[in-house]
Amino acid sequence: QVQLVESGGGLVQAGGSLRLSCAASGRTFNSRAMGWFRQAPGKEREFVAATSWSGGTTWYADSVKGRFTVSKDIAKNSVFLQMNSLEPEDTAVYSCAVRTKVVYGISSAAAAPLYDYWGQGTQVTVSS
Repeated sequence: QVQLVESGGGLVQAGGSLRLSCAASGRTFNSRAMGWFRQAPGKEREFVAATSWSGGTTWYADSVKGRFTVSKDIAKNSVFLQMNSLEPEDTAVYSCAVRTKVVYGISSAAAAPLYDYWGQGTQVTVSS
């Protein structure tokens, strides 16, 4: 089992920045990638970004490219999401997830059912 705890959410004005953190514990040695997803009220969950657990490969949704950056600290079993130039449309609950299956590309990275463990999420609210 892997436990995930997100932090760093909050209320920010449009154009502002937030940095989300996700700390993993438990049996993380099988991890292949960690991803960030978000879900806004009344909408389906959507992929935001992901990073391979080893190596430097990252994947981003088109809606956040150039504004969000995903990074990791393997020694601390943590993944981060730096969010800049935030827009009201970014308001959602952000969750991190871990997968033990190999990622073959953006479509694979964005497939929520292929992730094995999920955190509870952290609320991000962007005011206009």
